[in-house]
Amino acid sequence: MNRRDFITLVGGAAAWPLAARAQGERMRRLGVLAGGAENDPGSPAATAALWEGLAKLGWIEGRNLRIDFRFGAGELDRIRADAAELVSLAPDVIVANSAAATKAAQQQTQTIPIVFTAGGDAAVNGLVRNIARPEGNTTGFTTSEPSAAGKSLGLLKEAAPHLTRVAIVFNPELAQTAPSFIAAIEAAAPALAVQAIIKVPVRNAVDIVRGIDAFATEPNGGLLMLPPPNAGFVETINQLTAKYRLPAISSSRDIVAAGGLMAYGTDLADLSRRAAFYIDRLLRGAKVTELPIQFPTKYVLVINVKTAKAIGLTIPESLLLRADELIE
Repeated sequence: MNRRDFITLVGGAAAWPLAARAQGERMRRLGVLAGGAENDPGSPAATAALWEGLAKLGWIEGRNLRIDFRFGAGELDRIRADAAELVSLAPDVIVANSAAATKAAQQQTQTIPIVFTAGGDAAVNGLVRNIARPEGNTTGFTTSEPSAAGKSLGLLKEAAPHLTRVAIVFNPELAQTAPSFIAAIEAAAPALAVQAIIKVPVRNAVDIVRGIDAFATEPNGGLLMLPPPNAGFVETINQLTAKYRLPAISSSRDIVAAGGLMAYGTDLADLSRRAAFYIDRLLRGAKVTELPIQFPTKYVLVINVKTAKAIGLTIPESLLLRADELIE
């Protein structure tokens, strides 16, 4: 289902009661800068949540809102080019769904308000300096904190008790928070009897294949993938974890839906829905400094039971019962 299908879906139920109010308002322009690809598995849910939130506040595409989309497909140069193009369209507000996309937008404008819906740790990433009263033109919603990485390691160990080695897979060009996340994982490792932490920085599919091939030469290993996920790497990573029967966990439901084992991370649809309120405030004249940075309030655990069986892993019943979603 594409972007326009979702607009139609959420607009019908939520927006029409507000149509009379919307008709009298002038057309406003919203630029959306997505770091991933348009066909990413998680994009439809987050997009629908954003449209739903905006519609409930009276913003309807084609009536009082024009929306311009750009998708970076995980390529930093493309994200930067997309940011420049969006800014040239002079939107009233820009929405960015990753730290990389937010920084690209910040490099292009210091005046157009920017709302990030997935900014990692905003302070560590350097998106803002003041959490309570964001300076400049940027505010939004953080998606993760270093402590979540330690929790992910614990969940992976619970699913695979034999695990004693972990490879941390991350893209150093996109994961500015990697050092703090890695520190949290290393701090959690001794209590979990995880003896070896191997860092696997990846910038392309060749790096992924080389890194995981080398890691898999020894037994009792597992993978922990740091955010943000790169859509172009998902298939390669899932193929390698299946080949070597490696248990793996990420922060992205997308990876699990595509055949990965586990994910523990922020509910991105919830953040998108909450972001609609900030967009509404800014479109109605609020200042960025009036909108403090918001933190995650909802984390979700997703387990692919079919993948567990395929790699010979029996997930404990206690863990299955705690999962927010099971994919079979």
